[in-house]
Amino acid sequence: MRLFWELTKISFQRHLTYRTAAIAGLVTNFFFGILRAMILVALYDLQPSVEGISIKGAITYAALSQALIGFLSMFHWYDLMNTIYTGDVASDLLKPMNYFRFWMAQDLGRALVQLILRGFTLLFAFTFVFDLYWPKTLPCLFGLLLSIPLGWLVSFSWRFLINLSAFWTPNARGILRFIFVLSWFFSGFLMPLRFFPEWVIRIAHLMPFPYMFNTVVEIYLGILNGPELIQAILYQVLWGLGLIFIGQLILRMGVRRLVVLGG
Repeated sequence: MRLFWELTKISFQRHLTYRTAAIAGLVTNFFFGILRAMILVALYDLQPSVEGISIKGAITYAALSQALIGFLSMFHWYDLMNTIYTGDVASDLLKPMNYFRFWMAQDLGRALVQLILRGFTLLFAFTFVFDLYWPKTLPCLFGLLLSIPLGWLVSFSWRFLINLSAFWTPNARGILRFIFVLSWFFSGFLMPLRFFPEWVIRIAHLMPFPYMFNTVVEIYLGILNGPELIQAILYQVLWGLGLIFIGQLILRMGVRRLVVLGG
């Protein structure tokens, strides 16, 4: 575990140096968040709430979607795929550390930087523009403390898994882009899942995507309480463990057919 945390620390420090990129991303996310909030307000058309989400909750949802976008790496993540194509995967597999934990430590460092520099900063900035909803109960706060890291775990395990497709195709980027687009829709990132028809919600919950983002948001907004909150967190745990297990199986299959060209 010491090696894991050392790698996390190194990754954290490395990503912390990209402050200019972080500031540019922060400004972009802030203005897109305002735009999305205004669109949601217009869609409400003076209704006090839609599907149990108030206007204040919808605005907070827009803020959270921008605050967590970097933390969960919602738009892209091709790092592992690139090492397979360059051949660097060979040296990574020889490292004295489990391959999954090696990448997990690096992504955790990246995610923590994004959460601190973008996540908390964006929420704070939004308070100057909108009246946001804040968690009010201890169960909600405790649920968030569990759900946020579990959301990242599901996100990373899924990204790790789909990047492994590079073992079987000369260019997996197109496949990954398509799957990332699916994740925006079914995770509730583009629009709260509760706004969709019931059949879409049922399909979404057959996939891991809602447990990356939607679960976190619904716990934050107080929509999930009591048994529902516990059940949602348990589903996050199950999806995280399930994706890790499947990822290990696919990794073994990929390593068996791995051929590294060059020196």
